[in-house]
Amino acid sequence: MELLKLLGILIVIVGFALKLDSILIVLVAAIVTAIVGNLGAAGLLETLGNSFVANRSMAIFILIMLVTGTLERNGLKNAAAALIGKVKNATSGIVIGAYGIMRGIFAAFNVSFGGVAGFVRPIIMPMANGAIEARGHQPNEEHVEELKGMASGMENIAWFFCQVLFVGGGGALLVQSTLEPLGYKVELIDLAKVEIPVGIFALVVGIVYYYLKDKKLRKKYYGDKK
Repeated sequence: MELLKLLGILIVIVGFALKLDSILIVLVAAIVTAIVGNLGAAGLLETLGNSFVANRSMAIFILIMLVTGTLERNGLKNAAAALIGKVKNATSGIVIGAYGIMRGIFAAFNVSFGGVAGFVRPIIMPMANGAIEARGHQPNEEHVEELKGMASGMENIAWFFCQVLFVGGGGALLVQSTLEPLGYKVELIDLAKVEIPVGIFALVVGIVYYYLKDKKLRKKYYGDKK
């Protein structure tokens, strides 16, 4: 009988292996698990409700993905590429660097854009490709793959080093709670002040590195010396 409670996991594994509809698989697995676990309809709905409340941030992420997908279908990528094409002497490295600055500023206020999937892929990458096309080149596949890694890396650098500037954020609270048992009582505002030069230094290093790397790649793939 105990093994029957794992039937929902089996349904998920088999469903994904057969490449069936993901939402349908999860829904069926949840219902089956509720039945074999004697939760009943009320218990299932209560569990779903509690999980939703406890993971509200995931709900926001889902909304961002839905909005991003809708915008993509209505020409978001083309609009982003056309916009950067109007900027004189823009390069992919400059686009990624500018995004790093913007991302760092908003991270300091604990504002997220949806990360790589919600912002880098549908907006930053089309702008990076648009910068290549604006200089009269056809984007090289290997160069584009490198740019994907660079843009994602800039996202991680800016978010990791700048989110702790937000007083009361998860990162700052973790540092404070770790230091306190060791005898170091620190205030959150003091942690933010210490992190400011670290965040700025990390951003500058990331921007310079990715700019120089993009310049090297442009010379390699397009013979661009500017």
